[in-house]
Amino acid sequence: MGSGSLRKVKDLATLSFVESKANAALLGPPGVGKTHIAVALAVAACRAGYSIYFTSLDDMVRNLKAAEAAGRLTSKLGSYLRPAVLVLDEVGYQPLNRDEANLVFQVISKRYERGSIILTSNKAFSEWGEFFGDEVLATAILDRLLHHCGVISINGPSYRLKNRLGAIEREQDDAA
Repeated sequence: MGSGSLRKVKDLATLSFVESKANAALLGPPGVGKTHIAVALAVAACRAGYSIYFTSLDDMVRNLKAAEAAGRLTSKLGSYLRPAVLVLDEVGYQPLNRDEANLVFQVISKRYERGSIILTSNKAFSEWGEFFGDEVLATAILDRLLHHCGVISINGPSYRLKNRLGAIEREQDDAA
């Protein structure tokens, strides 16, 4: 992580973005530490007395769809709207259909300027139209999400892959 990104993480760690009900987005390829940073920020916010809800985007969408089918959507939405900080992990890993994207829009728009979101994504914002299956809906989501948002792009090799490749190389050296 570059010094600029490190400085941005330290700024987020002050939790001023939570106090002002702003958002934080951590972007980059798999394995660069986005989720670790999101969890660390959530733990810091929890220790500071803020309520937290951590979920993957896919789990949130699945839960909202099940609640909608059971006629309990408003109640289930509340579980994502109540906490001071909602952590949405792995945004962009699975494409969404229009109905699913609309459920995400409901959460984002209802939290707008009322509570913070920390999200992690392997997709650049320019790719969100494709991921959400609708450019207009993606633009509406991004408009609310990014209006008050600290964005950190993290690049570099996957820690998991780097560690695994190192272990494989050591195993091969030992076998030789």
